[in-house]
Amino acid sequence: MVVDDQAVVRQGFVALINTVVDMEVVAEGINGQQAITLYREHQPEVTLIDLRMPVLGGVAAIAAIRREFPDARLVVLTTYDGDEDIYRSLQAGARGYLLKDVFFEELETAIRTVHAGSRHIPAAIAERLVDRMAASDLTSREMEVLELIVEGQSNKEIGASLSISEATVKSHINNILSKLGVSDRTQAATTALQRGLVHLR
Repeated sequence: MVVDDQAVVRQGFVALINTVVDMEVVAEGINGQQAITLYREHQPEVTLIDLRMPVLGGVAAIAAIRREFPDARLVVLTTYDGDEDIYRSLQAGARGYLLKDVFFEELETAIRTVHAGSRHIPAAIAERLVDRMAASDLTSREMEVLELIVEGQSNKEIGASLSISEATVKSHINNILSKLGVSDRTQAATTALQRGLVHLR
């Protein structure tokens, strides 16, 4: 099954997979909600699923499918390679992670590997994942502060937005800088966006 809200991308992958003698696409969907419904109906052996989709995103859909079908084999297919995106999708139960500019040979290998019960994570992505695992997790409050830093709010504005004192904001920012291994707010914002911790609205 192939699930992607971009018709051209989805149809392209479907056409390519259907050229392989022993592979056939049994269903295609355009959002995470549809992915869950179609999975129940067809129970495909391998599912390729995008991360950013309307109605319900890929990570939530993967988690829901895996709850109902613990043996489901899902491969993330995305244009995003932020550490957090990789981490969340694998945590949700994805068995593979591919970027959409992948060569067809690697796509075919990934489908076969995951079908055989193994994981398929390209070396460059695996390396980033190790870095992500090594980084200390930010608390939910630190995440809120980080999001507001990325939006360009000053300490005073962040304090007002979250109903906390400016001193508390500074304390959170110091923790964030230390956990992200950066020295100032600008670097924190850049790192947060690069790693996919925060997405611009």
